[in-house]
Amino acid sequence: MNAGLRWSSHPAACLHGEVRVPGDKSISHRAIMLAALADGSSVIDGFLEGEDTRATARAFTRMGVRIDAPSSARRIVHGVGLHGLRAADGPIDCGNAGTGMRLLAGLLAGQAFDSELIGDASLSRRPMLRVIEPLARMGARITASTAGMPPLHVHGKQSLQGCLHEPAVASAQVKSAILLAGLYAQGTTEVRETQPTRDYSERMLAAFGWPIEFGSGWARIEGGHRLRATDVKVPADFSSAAFFLVAASIVPGSNLLLRGVGMNERRTGLLSVMRMMGADIVEEARRQQGGEWVADLRVRHAPLRGIDVPVSLVADMIDEFPVLFVAAAAAHGQTRVTQAPELRVKESDRLAMMARGLAALGVHIEEHADGALIQGGRIAAGQVESAGDHRIAMAFCVAGLIAEGPVAIDDCSNVATSFPGFVELANGCGFVIRARGAVCGSSRG
Repeated sequence: MNAGLRWSSHPAACLHGEVRVPGDKSISHRAIMLAALADGSSVIDGFLEGEDTRATARAFTRMGVRIDAPSSARRIVHGVGLHGLRAADGPIDCGNAGTGMRLLAGLLAGQAFDSELIGDASLSRRPMLRVIEPLARMGARITASTAGMPPLHVHGKQSLQGCLHEPAVASAQVKSAILLAGLYAQGTTEVRETQPTRDYSERMLAAFGWPIEFGSGWARIEGGHRLRATDVKVPADFSSAAFFLVAASIVPGSNLLLRGVGMNERRTGLLSVMRMMGADIVEEARRQQGGEWVADLRVRHAPLRGIDVPVSLVADMIDEFPVLFVAAAAAHGQTRVTQAPELRVKESDRLAMMARGLAALGVHIEEHADGALIQGGRIAAGQVESAGDHRIAMAFCVAGLIAEGPVAIDDCSNVATSFPGFVELANGCGFVIRARGAVCGSSRG
């Protein structure tokens, strides 16, 4: 995709068929990292071919790990062991990947060499003190800009000590960075959260053979063990499926089947909220796949009603709020979101950008410091900004399906970071998205 790419999303008749979205981004990042540190070779199937995850793979290639790509969505990682990484020959570019940078900060804190982590303009504005400070308590030495933002300089040859961490802000990325540093620490590293977050790192550490204890909102590991190679099958990304889940719910006549979607309970808060709003979503063929639950999701159109989003579900759907705002705009009545200040420090200030964009489409929305109040009703045609944020761009593509006319979306280039092929896949099941005046893929329905 080219920088500054503009899309326009048009009203659709209905959505139908079967869709399999790309592999889970969070799992793809972690699979590469642990496979690189393992003894032996691991095969990763379903790897997300996005710019973020490729940046993570390139980082380990530059640190001496051989990674083969025999076919799309497959990687064979020849692990070098826990202490086998070597210094890259320059800064490691994480691109737009906040997950990649934060997890790498923890992993690199225990190495015998210095590293520098850089990112694109968006990532360079994201706060890193929330990772730096707990790692410093373990003995890590990481310096950032005066504002606590990238680039990060991770100093090697530090002696790490395990300790108890109780982060003030619930974050799976912070927890994972601490646990990865704990692999290199002496003694016990423990994280206790005020609100449970997704447990992908814990499950994957166990799959790679590291002794770990964990439960809802806590995890504990001891240093001094080894990781052993294992094969990983990555489920379809729930965050990517979310756009289709909401789209089929709000477009009359829709009947869509989403195949093999990851159903980790710390990730599927949007599913619970959509059902509270009246969505018709049925799980089919629920099964385990590589230690993670997956299911096929049958989604049919249903009238939605506004609700107060339970605070207990906020952390479990933090990446899905942009498209939830669209569902709220399509619902009858008011939807209230509170205690979600984390939305202001994602790839963009998602509260501000969604409020501005929906207001431009005639939706009544009140932006608050930690949330918003959305009054459902009509969605008008118009033009919105995505601020280079992939999830905002895709969310407004969903809004365009039921708008009174086309919705033009500026700066859609970064969708490739998490969802390569989005336009083609979406148009194949009934979306009508045009890029630079040409239809991408086919539209039906």
